[in-house]
Amino acid sequence: MGRKSVVVDIFIVSCGLLCCSEPLSQGEPSLDQGFSQNAVFRHPMPAQGRAQTGQSAVASKMFQNLIEFRRPDKVVLEPEFEPKVPVPANTVDVQCGEVSVKVQVKQYFLGNNQFINPSDMMLGGCPSVGFNDQDRIVAFESELQGCGSTLMMTEDSLVYSFVLVYSPSPVLNTPIVKTNEAMVEIHCIYPRKHNASSNALNPTWFPYAAVRAGEEHLHFSLKLMTDDWRYERSSNAYFLGDFINLEASVVRANHVPLRMFVESCAATLGPSGEAATIYTFIENSGCMMDAKLTESRSSFMSRIQDDKLQFQIEAFRFEQDSSGMIYITCHLKATTTSSPIDTMNKACSFVKETNSWTAVNGDNQVCGCCETSCAMRKGRSLDTDGIVPHLTPSKCVWKFVNYCCAT
Repeated sequence: MGRKSVVVDIFIVSCGLLCCSEPLSQGEPSLDQGFSQNAVFRHPMPAQGRAQTGQSAVASKMFQNLIEFRRPDKVVLEPEFEPKVPVPANTVDVQCGEVSVKVQVKQYFLGNNQFINPSDMMLGGCPSVGFNDQDRIVAFESELQGCGSTLMMTEDSLVYSFVLVYSPSPVLNTPIVKTNEAMVEIHCIYPRKHNASSNALNPTWFPYAAVRAGEEHLHFSLKLMTDDWRYERSSNAYFLGDFINLEASVVRANHVPLRMFVESCAATLGPSGEAATIYTFIENSGCMMDAKLTESRSSFMSRIQDDKLQFQIEAFRFEQDSSGMIYITCHLKATTTSSPIDTMNKACSFVKETNSWTAVNGDNQVCGCCETSCAMRKGRSLDTDGIVPHLTPSKCVWKFVNYCCAT
């Protein structure tokens, strides 16, 4: 699917009138409503007689040619057109409770003064729990862990996310619909750290081994980013040929400084990473194979900080697939910053101009195994290398390309 554009050429024809002035009679010059740009002046003929008539006529003709000019064509400016910007509809009210969420939706949900059918709206797959005929309010209620919610943890917050989906049904006894589908993301944000009791806290001391084991539970994230890499991307659609910017990160919290790596990434047509149709574009412990296989410009970016790794791939689709949905599963891992960058902990990109592999902020020799097999060397110790145990693989999905996901 490429970009399609329609160019409408509008030709504006300007019609100008060419005004011709008749010679003026002898005597005083005549002005047409004051001084005019296309006025024609005639030099008065002397009164000495006919002997000077020919000479005066020649002088008058020369004077006329010097000062006579035409009015320029009228310039017609193209009208300015400013498309009407839709006004956001304030039609959804959300109340986040301790264990549940309540959502109220006005029946003119789209803000166009058209009432929607309450049965056409779902909260993450759950139908409405009530409808107020007088106030025209559609009500939803769900537990924080229900109705297809997803949980995301940041350093300071717990975020429960829901999706309110409107799918219009055809108009009665017809195959047509009068409105578009719409989705509203709902987020309930709760602090992770607070005192749940009014009693004094009595700290319990744990041995170092137990604390260390608890700290090894890390939180990884995989996000779509804007073109300038400054913000998480709000839109989840791409055109073929676009770059898809992804950022893998790990929350450091109380850990020693960590360095982020992407072990592998694969695209499938279904949410399961075990699907029959699969395309692995990162493999061999951090080798960007897409650039090698398809001669694309997919690559890892230079690091801005150790606990983040950014990479971009060119948008693609599977042959003979009409759904436009592509699911991505990435295995992420982190090591301590004191650990060396080697064949098992690397981020390598293929440069087709030089037909070679380059490593992000490291020795290019670690990429030498990208086209063979990057197996772990014998006698290697996880403790000495400082590798932090893997978390559950991070998954995402794009719709041509469309991102959805949580870790």
